[in-house]
Amino acid sequence: MALPRRHPSARSRSVSLHRWFTPWVLVIPAVLWLAIFSLWPAINTFVLSFSNVRTLTGGQFVGLRNYLQMLADPQLHDAVFNTVLYMVVCIPLLTFLPLLLALLVEKQLPFIGFFRTVFYFPVIASAVVVALIWQWLLDDRGVINGLAQSIGLVHGAVPFLTDRWLLLFSAIALTVWKGLGYYMIIFLSALGNVRRDLHEAAAVDGAGLVRRFWTVTVPGVRATMTLVAVLICVNAMRIFTELYILGGSTGGVGGQDVSIVMLIQGAASGSNGQLGYASALSVFLFVITVGPMIALARLNRSADR
Repeated sequence: MALPRRHPSARSRSVSLHRWFTPWVLVIPAVLWLAIFSLWPAINTFVLSFSNVRTLTGGQFVGLRNYLQMLADPQLHDAVFNTVLYMVVCIPLLTFLPLLLALLVEKQLPFIGFFRTVFYFPVIASAVVVALIWQWLLDDRGVINGLAQSIGLVHGAVPFLTDRWLLLFSAIALTVWKGLGYYMIIFLSALGNVRRDLHEAAAVDGAGLVRRFWTVTVPGVRATMTLVAVLICVNAMRIFTELYILGGSTGGVGGQDVSIVMLIQGAASGSNGQLGYASALSVFLFVITVGPMIALARLNRSADR
């Protein structure tokens, strides 16, 4: 059946609508959205970082006073140390454990769909709810301490939420447990690109599971492992919920279990919040996240080539 021919006048109207400015008109809503909700707040934060403005009062230009105060703040030193420790522990754990889980759930085994759901469930659960559950488990009168004392493993309550290091590593354990499923999905997609014939050739040469893992699997997903490591670095710098729920808004007993985001929230909250100092902390957080973000951009660019 012959298709109906378009009238010449309709075709000319369609062509007339595609002027040189048509693409710019289409991107205007997105540009306005970015300018209002991303660019302007970023510029305003940078300007406020040079002032002593507070929540309910105006401010004056104070130069670099906020940045000098920030460098002398012992809590910022603790926050940076906690962030570095977070990265050192989380990068290897959240790089290799999800890869091993992906290798496990990739196989067609009975009930493997159930285990995939179980491993991914912490990802969709609310971070606040999960942190509250962990707080209930790790409390001095919680399930873990009660179980350990009932079987005679310990004689007193283990101070998971009151000791500085135990609280910090409990928060790290929570972050690792919650992130396993998310990074497992990323590695599952990466494993699809690893050539099966390389595994078969290595097996014919007598290579075992461990040797094939290090010589075939790891090189095949090396770019994904780098991407995951960069994402973990950025997330470690923005850590908040785990430490805030487990240790409280003050950063636990002694106030040393804090993150940079917790310091920003603490400085800006309240009717007398120091918005200028909080803005200086925000600029500092932005600066230290630029490095991993540049590495991620270069990684994506090299992957596109």
